[in-house]
Amino acid sequence: MKKGVLFGVGVGPGDPELITLKAVRILHEADVVAIPASGDGRKTALAIVESHVKDKPLLACATPMLRNKRKLAENYDMVAETLTRLLDEGKTVAFITLGDPSIYSTYMYIHHRVVARGYEAQLIPGVPSFCAVAARLNTSLCEGSELLHIIPSSHESTEAGLNLPGNKVLMKAGKSICAVRDRLAEDGKLDDAAMVECCGMENEKVYYTLRDLNDASSYFSVIVVKEGKE
Repeated sequence: MKKGVLFGVGVGPGDPELITLKAVRILHEADVVAIPASGDGRKTALAIVESHVKDKPLLACATPMLRNKRKLAENYDMVAETLTRLLDEGKTVAFITLGDPSIYSTYMYIHHRVVARGYEAQLIPGVPSFCAVAARLNTSLCEGSELLHIIPSSHESTEAGLNLPGNKVLMKAGKSICAVRDRLAEDGKLDDAAMVECCGMENEKVYYTLRDLNDASSYFSVIVVKEGKE
């Protein structure tokens, strides 16, 4: 029997109208749709595609947010094992993921494991959250020779990233947002920073300056910092 194919399908940042035609086709053709089974990502990703996966078998795949690398690896191994059993049956599996699968996506850890076991896995690009955020803010991310840096703002490398020249996108702000705001204030860049929380979702919030931010934000918060005022 011919083995099935795994597709890592980027479904965009939250607005159902931003899912690509290719992603819709893959979802329609898939035998099984795999979804992340923990955290806000499950509910959001599924809500984006629900009109395209009616009557489709859904497979919940555990993707917990843990700091223990060993437990994470064991979890990814288990998910890869479950998916490859379906591929052995000749089934096509579409694993949905928010934004684009190549940008800080949990799916990629599973993708690498499936490919390493000798199976075919393909990536279906999606609209990245920071592109949707720039559009919502009605601004560019970079023009001319401007540099652009993508920084995970809850990571230990945030400090080094903020010191880089050029425009910056800070993702996964969440609980660390106030610390990021304070650091930008120290650098005199508060007025050069804007943020969208839950872009394209029902609970979207737009901050045209981080001076208006007082509390911790959602995990789905993206900050855009321009090198200088436009």
